[in-house]
Amino acid sequence: MADLDRPRQEPRPGLTFEPETYLLSQEDQDRKLAACGIDGAVFNGFVDAAFYIGAGIHVGINSGISAQGNVNMLQRLIQHRPVELGEELTGKGYIKAVTEVPRGLAIDTEVWFEDEDGRRAISAPRRSLKPHPGKAGLKGAGQRPPPVIEDLSALSHEENYKLTPAAVKAYSQEGNSIHYEMKAANKAGFRAPIIGGGMGVHFLSSALWRRFAPVSFDLDIYFRRPIFWDDSLSVKYDSLDVVTWTAMCLCRDNKVLTEARIEYLA
Repeated sequence: MADLDRPRQEPRPGLTFEPETYLLSQEDQDRKLAACGIDGAVFNGFVDAAFYIGAGIHVGINSGISAQGNVNMLQRLIQHRPVELGEELTGKGYIKAVTEVPRGLAIDTEVWFEDEDGRRAISAPRRSLKPHPGKAGLKGAGQRPPPVIEDLSALSHEENYKLTPAAVKAYSQEGNSIHYEMKAANKAGFRAPIIGGGMGVHFLSSALWRRFAPVSFDLDIYFRRPIFWDDSLSVKYDSLDVVTWTAMCLCRDNKVLTEARIEYLA
């Protein structure tokens, strides 16, 4: 059922979502990652945890919280343990806070995915902006966290990517048309469709898997600037030594688009 067809309810603090099962197959992961220009083999039979960003949003959608026009601002992504492709998890969560800001509502959502024994495998809490109609041109979405990366010139280069409208459409799914329809993106104040936050995080998580094949990690992710469906991107990272990364980012034209502080990596 498309987002527009679901019974709606307004976001409110304390609203608990109905549990939803989620399973990702090898075929689906490889297809989605191929649209990003990423070889799914890098994950070696495990799920890319970045998929749980979108899955977490859909837990809310299935409980009547529309994602249409919303923009992800802050994301925490914790892999408590690797998740095998084809493994079924249950998504749960609730709305923690709703705050009025000049552009609309800032919504803090707690969401996580647990196995059949009730143990958390992935946690994906986030803060998103629900723009108010007619305020697309306004500035202000709440207190802006300080930058993770101060000097792009000090970073090491990992990879380059080139997005195309066809590839972004192939990745995107029903739920938020600003990711795949020009009219919806323009109405929201963007020159063209923007990729979803989760799609951008694939470029970061795949770099982590290529270098470290992590058992667990904890990332604080900040969506600083929109990434358009025809952008060219670079992945860069900051490291104290050859075996430890402290931060990474997606950048374009010497500007940080999405950045992540690596709180823990093992």
